[in-house]
Amino acid sequence: MKTKKIELYIHIPFCKSKCRYCDFCSFQAENAVIDDYITKLKEELIFWGKKLTKEEVVTVFIGGGTPSYLKEQYIKEICNVIFQYFKVSENAEITIEANPGTVDLKKLCTYRESGINRISFGLQSTIQEELQYLGRIHTYEQFLQCYNWAREAGFCNISVDLMSAIPKQTIHSYEKNLRTIAELSPEHISAYSLIIEEGTPFYEDENLEDLLPSEEDEVRMYQMTAQILKEYGYEQYEISNYAKKDFESRHNLGYWSHIPYLGVGLNASSYMDERRFENPSDMKQYLKITSFDELYRQTRPLSVHEQMEEFMFLGLRKTKGISKKKFEERFGCSMDSVYEKPLKESIEQGFIKEQGDQILLTQEGILVSNQVLCEFLFDEESS
Repeated sequence: MKTKKIELYIHIPFCKSKCRYCDFCSFQAENAVIDDYITKLKEELIFWGKKLTKEEVVTVFIGGGTPSYLKEQYIKEICNVIFQYFKVSENAEITIEANPGTVDLKKLCTYRESGINRISFGLQSTIQEELQYLGRIHTYEQFLQCYNWAREAGFCNISVDLMSAIPKQTIHSYEKNLRTIAELSPEHISAYSLIIEEGTPFYEDENLEDLLPSEEDEVRMYQMTAQILKEYGYEQYEISNYAKKDFESRHNLGYWSHIPYLGVGLNASSYMDERRFENPSDMKQYLKITSFDELYRQTRPLSVHEQMEEFMFLGLRKTKGISKKKFEERFGCSMDSVYEKPLKESIEQGFIKEQGDQILLTQEGILVSNQVLCEFLFDEESS
């Protein structure tokens, strides 16, 4: 039987402190809770490793939270279990997220020795006032030290996160952020626009609206990101991601290209056998799980319409877009026969264009991507 490719995501929900914009499943915890969690996490990994004997893991992503907040021994133990119980591809991309101020040279060396070959630093800004307003606990100087340590530890694939449309941010300060980081020459840069999520301190801040850049400035920040990073040799390959040649995030490309993935840990989501399922978001519930297989068995496979929606919705995030031929091969019908109206309207509006077999967002379409992508969702009656 042919080996199936699969991606593996490990969720570490612990943080030293929670940022003002964050709505992820993350929090502070006592050492005893962390110990119990790592024990259960390894138990879950072993369960799935024994079950997925025909799957080859092509990427691993240890995310959070702040995985680098943990003692390096925990990360080493997690990696040991992965390599012992899963069939990991020889050239697998193995990433860990890290926040400046939570790693030192010893930790980073341990990560490399454990098989991790890619690190993603959550910087967000090089300017102290912006960092403080976001609730980040580090300085740019701390990031720079951690970045240099990562190089010293042997990391040849480093990603840096930057954020635009931050309170009190200006076009000038954002350009400074872009150029400062691009001159360091990390292999990958993720540049996200701040989204105010319900339930976060930012959402409750009545004065925040007056501090945010205007919509016009936010659009300009997005446009200048691709322009400036291109000067430094970065190509935009997804709505918010830029990379040097051959350094695109293979893990993220897998998500957008429908490679099955297993999510392990608190609130982690999985997509296997055209099914989506997720672990509990409550720590007590997660620690009490006795059968990890049960969550999988209780879910129904995605309908054909749901699969089509995801093919369009996720695939169009990539700047290369999606293939009409691959759509037809997968679903047995043409893309035009299913999506004739939204395709025609989006092309006429200048939001989508055709390049040979490919359908992709234009630069104008990227600016209103949420609106455009929603046009490819079926209404409930047709589903």
